[in-house]
Amino acid sequence: MSQHRSFQVGGSASLKKRNVLSRFERVELLRKRGEWKAGDRVVGLKKTKPEE
Repeated sequence: MSQHRSFQVGGSASLKKRNVLSRFERVELLRKRGEWKAGDRVVGLKKTKPEE
């Protein structure tokens, strides 16, 4: 049985841009923008778009 082409590794799979960030990545991005300070809650973070 063969794999569906969307599950294959390599080629375009490594070039796809992620549109969802992990919580850690969102905190780092907000920290760079100055919108998050140490001690702020990590639950209920603002929506963020990945850096381009």
